Amino acid sequence: MRVNMHTHSVFCDGKDTPEEMVNEAIRQGFEILGFSSHGYSPNDECSMSPQATLDYIREINRLKEAYKDQITIYLGIEEDKTCRIPSKDPYDFVIGSVHFVEKDGTFMSVDYSEEMMEQILKEFYHGSFLCYARAYYKEVTELAEAEEVDIIGHLDLLMKYNDKEKWIRFDDPEYLETARACIDAIGDRKIYEVNTGAMARGYRTMPYPHRTLLAYMKEKNLRLMLNSDCHDKTKLTCGYELSLRLLKEAGFTELWILKNGRFQPADINLFH
Repeated sequence: MRVNMHTHSVFCDGKDTPEEMVNEAIRQGFEILGFSSHGYSPNDECSMSPQATLDYIREINRLKEAYKDQITIYLGIEEDKTCRIPSKDPYDFVIGSVHFVEKDGTFMSVDYSEEMMEQILKEFYHGSFLCYARAYYKEVTELAEAEEVDIIGHLDLLMKYNDKEKWIRFDDPEYLETARACIDAIGDRKIYEVNTGAMARGYRTMPYPHRTLLAYMKEKNLRLMLNSDCHDKTKLTCGYELSLRLLKEAGFTELWILKNGRFQPADINLFH
């Protein structure tokens, strides 16, 4: 089974057209492909404009029909905490993500660059990564209250530039307490994605969430799905082999997919 529900095309910050991505997915034997372009946000230069959003909806619906005998296609959107979509209709699914932190009306991107990361810590949190983590996870917890959100995107995105533990250890007790409190607050109300996007772009050697959190998520019996956050059709399954190994080591026996219009579990051994 090959599935990916988190993809970005030329409608936002992706490299390829949706149709190019569909054809590559079919070539690779995908059963399900979900599109999730960035919903409009005035703070995000990578997001779709209102007009582009309408064009995007039309194009994905066209592809659904054109390729229905070869692959199941879903129309989704990645909604940012700073600018929620007005309605879940017409989307099949919504990924909720926190890409920005804010102070006194200034928004700074969590994942834009290592330099901006340094700036966020210095200007917003007096150099304290733990203060930053508490603020970030508070935003994620609040986003999970949104009824339209089905999937929590890249839970620990704030660790994108911390792969070599420059700012904090992944197993730092206070950091883990903060991340786990967020997970506890969300509970099983949402599906969490295992996201390999930063691996595809060379920023991380591990997927989100880091393996330090996976065992805790298994202990809480939470629902996970595997996505590549694809911005390039050649990376549709980037990091899947490692992610599946980590998930099995953590004790997961199933992953969740959207099939026949509803979220349901599938045996983890079916995925590759």
